[in-house]
Amino acid sequence: MSDANSRYALYYAPESHSELWKFGSDVIGYDAANGQHGSVPSFCGMLSDRWNELVSEPRKYGFHATLKAPFHLARGIDEAALMVAIERFAATTRAAPIDGFEVASIGPFIALRPKGDASALNALASAIVRHFEPFRAPLSADDRARRLKSPLTERQIDYLDRFGYPYVHDEFRFHMTLTGPLHSDDRDAALEILKVAYQEQGGRNPSLVDRICLFKQETPSSRFRIIGSAALG
Repeated sequence: MSDANSRYALYYAPESHSELWKFGSDVIGYDAANGQHGSVPSFCGMLSDRWNELVSEPRKYGFHATLKAPFHLARGIDEAALMVAIERFAATTRAAPIDGFEVASIGPFIALRPKGDASALNALASAIVRHFEPFRAPLSADDRARRLKSPLTERQIDYLDRFGYPYVHDEFRFHMTLTGPLHSDDRDAALEILKVAYQEQGGRNPSLVDRICLFKQETPSSRFRIIGSAALG
């Protein structure tokens, strides 16, 4: 059985050799594929001195788009069983088309969000949330209380109690986070910096979200690492 302190997450992440992966990992200063820590990117300009602070939150998780948010394993489930289930699900599930990404503000943080119709991406995430729910341990009272510190709607609280995460199904928005929450001045400056950097270094936009990656956090203080992946059919 896996350590009870470990958490797992089902994320989309680009292939580690891709320009998109390198861009996202460079922005946050951490590569979740190899565990390497990066330096402040050269394109940060006036924000270079504070860049590590601005991206400290996404650095914990690695560059990704959430499909099923971090969870502890249910009793009787181990890491190997979860990976087998991911492979079986992926073999019978189609990749979701995407028209590429754009750098945008999503509330107080900056992320890559999909261009055009994202309904297939959202449907894929909903299917994953439901299918892998039996693998998730119930939220602890402390975790639930922590989540409730954020202003949540009644629907989001219901999703939190049913799925361990408030932003699922119709509350879900596919995105790949690049910064933590920023004050407006920092956000405006970082947005312009990241738009230019993405155009120059982001590489070719993907046309498919075509794999599920299993990320693992060994302890509450450690960063997530990619420990497996499965290609969607």
